[in-house]
Amino acid sequence: MTKNKDIEDVSKHLAVYEELETSSKLIRLGFGEIQNLNQSNDFYFLPFQLLSQGFERLMKSFICLGYLEKTKEYPIYSDIKNLGHDLEKLLKEILSKYFVYEEHATLLYDKEFLENNAELKELLYMLSEFGKLARYHNFDIITGNQKPSINPKDLWTAFENKIVLSNPSTTNKLGDWELHNEIYGDLSRYILIIFEKFVSALSRQFLFGGLGEKGKQFSIPFSDFGTLYSNNFGNTDYRLNTTKYKTSLRKVHKRNPKDEFDREFNPNYISKVITKAEFDGEWPFYADEVIIECRDRHWCVVTIDRHDYALNGSAKGRYKLEDVHEAGMAILGKGIGDFINMTLELGKQKRNS
Repeated sequence: MTKNKDIEDVSKHLAVYEELETSSKLIRLGFGEIQNLNQSNDFYFLPFQLLSQGFERLMKSFICLGYLEKTKEYPIYSDIKNLGHDLEKLLKEILSKYFVYEEHATLLYDKEFLENNAELKELLYMLSEFGKLARYHNFDIITGNQKPSINPKDLWTAFENKIVLSNPSTTNKLGDWELHNEIYGDLSRYILIIFEKFVSALSRQFLFGGLGEKGKQFSIPFSDFGTLYSNNFGNTDYRLNTTKYKTSLRKVHKRNPKDEFDREFNPNYISKVITKAEFDGEWPFYADEVIIECRDRHWCVVTIDRHDYALNGSAKGRYKLEDVHEAGMAILGKGIGDFINMTLELGKQKRNS
């Protein structure tokens, strides 16, 4: 009997770990698909689908481990089934029964955020409604359902509009065509910071022992989230894991002798080295040093690790260069407007003889 029980326990442990791995992959892909949203891609269904499932699986796995730590057994089928698909309900279950903080400053902050952040609650509500009913919203309309589900895309758009209108730096970009694409980066970064704080707060329970020894053993799928703190929120490019990003054709321009000759001798090419240490403002690039270059007073280029990228749209079209954000060399949601302005100012100068 003991042997059979041991085998059963091992299979349950493996199942929980598999759920955690699955939820981690779904969440990372969901974050990447949020970052993929732009003027030409408004397929909100995909990130909704990925995140609603990823968050639900993470929280139910969390509850299973919390229950195990308290009772030395996993919950029975009906306990988990009765929790349903409501992400807010799952979070309340975690906070009321399984979230351990013991006066630890970081965990206290996590608890405060999970309990009281209104924007997190709003976003979890949207994803919950999508997970429960809203994925079939159009079929409700088609079939004449008298109580149609909500349209999560409308709620999401309203949430985005609220972010734009409450942030003057983002609102100002509406009137500048060169910076218009940055608005999507601003939005995705703002939303991802909320989601990263949410996932990180739950992940730290694995690392800090809130879910017992088994939780520590199962922490690997979320260990990087568990060590994510304020300075690094919003800086990860999750697009790199998405099919859309992987299959996009990119031709990054590696600098050649002619490029170097023009930079050195062409009177219409003015360049300057800028370092993160000397820059007074929010540094938008992953690299700590870049070279900005203005060509013929209009075209703004940035060189990073001996490769050229477009800072403004005119340079992208003129030289067929990759946009610095789209190429993954600048952090989505961190503007490059200051660098465009500095580069254009360079174009007004005369080359030193």
